[in-house]
Amino acid sequence: QVQLVESGGGLVQAGGSLRVSCAASGRTLSDYAMGWFRQAPGKEREFVAAISWNGGSTDYADSVKGRFTISRDNAKNTMYLQMNKLKPEDTAVYYCAAGPARTFYSVQYIYWGQGTQVTVSS
Repeated sequence: QVQLVESGGGLVQAGGSLRVSCAASGRTLSDYAMGWFRQAPGKEREFVAAISWNGGSTDYADSVKGRFTISRDNAKNTMYLQMNKLKPEDTAVYYCAAGPARTFYSVQYIYWGQGTQVTVSS
């Protein structure tokens, strides 16, 4: 069993930066690939980024490519999402997830955090 807890969300102006974190407990994070997803009000949850178990491979949604960076520190059992050049359309609840493979399919992730709100003002 893995427990995931996101932190670092908040309110930021458009063009600003924010880093959200996902801390794991229960099992070592290096056993899993990880992903970030987000859900805006009235919209379905969507893929943001994913990273392999050792951080060697990453994937990004086209909407965040070049602005967001996913990373992980297995020694700290923590994953990060650095978000730069934020836009109002990035406003959403951001969720981290852990699973057996790096994928943009949310159903293939086993463990989920409770989410952290990111709000970007125009």
